[in-house]
Amino acid sequence: MQIAILLFDRLTALDAVGPYEVLSRLPGADTRFVAVEPGPKQTDNGVLALVADHATADVPSPDVLVVPGGTTGVEVSMNDDRTLDWLRAAHETSTWTTSVCTGSLILGAAGILKGLKATTHWAAMERLRQFGAEPTSERVVRQGKVITAAGVSSGIDMALTLAAEIAGPDIAQAIQLGIEYDPQPPFDSGSPQKAKPEIVDALRALVGRRSR
Repeated sequence: MQIAILLFDRLTALDAVGPYEVLSRLPGADTRFVAVEPGPKQTDNGVLALVADHATADVPSPDVLVVPGGTTGVEVSMNDDRTLDWLRAAHETSTWTTSVCTGSLILGAAGILKGLKATTHWAAMERLRQFGAEPTSERVVRQGKVITAAGVSSGIDMALTLAAEIAGPDIAQAIQLGIEYDPQPPFDSGSPQKAKPEIVDALRALVGRRSR
């Protein structure tokens, strides 16, 4: 089972690494980090780099596609014909096509979300409509073989959901136990519905500056 995780400059690290930590533990998984041009890709804070060892052209038909989100890199990927053409072609034969955070905007730009319910980071939710998708604030949304996840950390939830579909709930739960994914955050402010309004406003302004 070949799993392709798309990398590009200015992606969010956990969007890619969270699903990787889950999916790479599936029996028979052949997990590959891919990019239009192989090599190191800087994450959105410019501190960390993830390395794509494979070109997208060399991985034309993965069984599982994972598209992470990020900041300016998402905008570039949404307008990159090589990325979009690869996604469209790979989606034709994939068993599962997935995204994390604003990675769903890239799927949308490729025409994959038209007519589907989908989710993304809360600050970008309404942008899904421009691609003919129906935004929903659910943490993980499955529409046929397309699974979209909300912001950043929800990629782990998406990957566990997918692991259960691929290998069964017992394997998925074993993976969850193996990575000790047992969230007990010190604050209950992980969504705009729960966070203080002033925190939501401050973060929305920060996200706006980062996206420019």
